[in-house]
Amino acid sequence: MSSKGKQVQKGVLVLFSSPSGGGKTTIVDRLLKRHPDWVRSVSMTTRAARAGEKNGEDYFFVTKPEFEKMKADNGFLEYANVFDCEYGTPRPFVEKQVESGKTVVLAIDVQGMKKIKQAVGGKISLLSIFILPPSLKILRDRLEGRNTDTPEDIERRLDIAQEEIKQANCYDCTVVNQNLEDTVLEIDEIVNKFLKERR
Repeated sequence: MSSKGKQVQKGVLVLFSSPSGGGKTTIVDRLLKRHPDWVRSVSMTTRAARAGEKNGEDYFFVTKPEFEKMKADNGFLEYANVFDCEYGTPRPFVEKQVESGKTVVLAIDVQGMKKIKQAVGGKISLLSIFILPPSLKILRDRLEGRNTDTPEDIERRLDIAQEEIKQANCYDCTVVNQNLEDTVLEIDEIVNKFLKERR
């Protein structure tokens, strides 16, 4: 009589996208506070750290040569150039966490989401959520309120936002971020339903 060893159920990868200023980073922060067992996938970037950002928590801030070496070593699940800076999702970290049964959450842009979907194929269970702003006017107000971008940058971000919003139907679901607390609760329900369906 053979006995089966209990296998750890693989985890999942949950991708969040929104236009710049749409709230994805804040929403991910709130979800991680609600679920200490979930893990944030920290992206690598060549852009400079903003005020208050910490290396290894918000991003891994690296030089362009360091980023290029990671690319050459196939160290990214995806990478992209956004606003003249490089961004990438370190492959070993995500694969290890999913293998150990963790729910890994990642805030990423539209092109990054598409590349990850292609890269993981059916190997990793994946849920993609697009967070919509209530309107472009509110998005503009949020971008201006951050005081991190020049007026030219804001216009460029709004142009890109309109293109990204057109691709929201590529995601498993979309949520309008009208009220932050309500949005967090709605997304929490969506993710938990997805996790239950896999059990």
